[in-house]
Amino acid sequence: MTLVYLSGGVGGARLAHGLYHCLPPEHLTCIVNTGDDLVHWGLQVSPDVDTMLYTLSDLADIERGWGLADETFAALGAVKRLGGEDWFALGDRDLATHLMRTDWLRSGVSLSEVTQRLGKALGVTCPILPMSDSPRETMIETPDGTLSFQRWLVAERGLPEVQRVWFKGDGAASPAVIDALDHARLVVIGPSNPYVSIEPILATPGVRERVARLPVLAVSPIVHGKAVKGPLAGMLQSLSGFPAEAASVARYYGPLLAGYVLEHGDHAELEHSVPVLATKTVMKTRAESRQLARAVLTFAEELHLWS
Repeated sequence: MTLVYLSGGVGGARLAHGLYHCLPPEHLTCIVNTGDDLVHWGLQVSPDVDTMLYTLSDLADIERGWGLADETFAALGAVKRLGGEDWFALGDRDLATHLMRTDWLRSGVSLSEVTQRLGKALGVTCPILPMSDSPRETMIETPDGTLSFQRWLVAERGLPEVQRVWFKGDGAASPAVIDALDHARLVVIGPSNPYVSIEPILATPGVRERVARLPVLAVSPIVHGKAVKGPLAGMLQSLSGFPAEAASVARYYGPLLAGYVLEHGDHAELEHSVPVLATKTVMKTRAESRQLARAVLTFAEELHLWS
């Protein structure tokens, strides 16, 4: 009886932390977006995977939302002095993760196996699965041209209007992802950006049709008309013509949903008569992550989707 959790970004990792502490590790599998992976300074970087690893191992910088707590950036400063690119900040201890990943990948180890090794070393006991072992990069079309996701989000600060999101590369879902979905009881979609965190997973060949066979709960990443973190509010308007509200995210997922969780005070008249739970969804502390996880699991039990 496994809950499969689809995640990307900081909010997704925070709810994963709560689920991780509410469920036995054999009952939770996290499938993580790799559409924003990049090669930087010659190193293979998997930002969403690393955020998940650091969050579940209690090493993440909670206030900043990314990277390791108590991180230093001496290498970044040295690279800048030497004339290198400094638009994507890699911390000194974080570099060890990317060095090991790059070395293992070059020796022929799959990204799934690399992630398993990293998780074991950091003491994470539930599976963290990259959505694909092959490159499948999220691309952002803007009025001034097409950018890779990280170039758009970090270098350009997410400011250019998004006209289209598409995926470069034909990597299919990894065997581990397929197996996890084939044996899942329930899918929970985290409070992640549906366009650039969840859709890359769902659009990976082999995933969407399996998710569609399962009951799915989603947690809204929109709170009181604003994205908790990131550029989602503007993307809803430019890509779908939807207002920045919780109902728009539910509308995006459509008939996949068997239930929807949103913030107290938000309102969503949903199609397909989807049951709704209103609760506190903003997670600023680990305790709040566990609180939301318990609410989601209780909601699933009340809908007879989980026991």
